[in-house]
Amino acid sequence: WKKLYLAHHWPVTVCKMSANDCQDPPEYWTIHGLWPDKGEDCNRTWHFNVTEIKDLMSDMRQYWPDVLHSSLNRTHFWKHEWEKHGTCAATLEILNSQKKYFGKALELYQRVDLNSCLLKAGIKPSSSYYQMTTIKEALTSFYGVTPKIQCLPPEEGEKAQTIGQIEFCFTKELQLRNCTALKGELDPVQADLKLGTEELSVCSDTLPTYYPSQVQ
Repeated sequence: WKKLYLAHHWPVTVCKMSANDCQDPPEYWTIHGLWPDKGEDCNRTWHFNVTEIKDLMSDMRQYWPDVLHSSLNRTHFWKHEWEKHGTCAATLEILNSQKKYFGKALELYQRVDLNSCLLKAGIKPSSSYYQMTTIKEALTSFYGVTPKIQCLPPEEGEKAQTIGQIEFCFTKELQLRNCTALKGELDPVQADLKLGTEELSVCSDTLPTYYPSQVQ
C-alpha cells in the first residue's frame, strides 16, 4: 500500500444512516479508522486482543467510540478495524502492534484536530446549509492538503446532502498528503461504511450540504 487514510465520521450522520440504538451521539468528529489504501498483505490470523490496548482505553472510548452500538460490549468495532485494516497497516514498523496501531491513530487524530479547525473556520453544526466548496476551502487552506469528504446523498424529498466523513491522507512517514490519487496510483477501495441500503459517497460540489446537530 502507498498511503493511509485517517477517517473521521460525524456521529449524527452515522446515526441518521442507521436504525440502530444511537444514544446521544457525540457532538464532535470521532475516528472511524486508519486505513491503508489497499489491503492485500493482511494477516487474518492475527486476532484482536483488547488487553493490548488497555492503556489507551479512556481515549479510545472518547475519540473512537462505536457510535452505532453504544450499549453493547464496545470492543467489536475496534476488532473489526484491527482485523480488516490494522493487520495490513502493520507491515509498517511504527504500526506493527495493536498498541502502536491504535495509539498512532489517536495521535494523528489529535494532530489533525479537525474539530477545532472547523470551529475556527466558523463551520459548525447548523440547521442551515453550507456550500461544499466553503468546507473544502477551509480544510485545504488550514491543512495545505486536499482531504476526501464523503456525504450521504439526499434522501427522497431532500435537496441537500449530509456530510458524514472526512478522511485525511498520510504518507508512510505519517506526513499529511493530498488524498487525490497520484499518477500511477490506483484509487483505493471505497470506504466500507455501508449501513442498510444507504452509503456514503464523495460529496457533490454543487448540492447544498447539511451538517446536522442532532439526529432527526
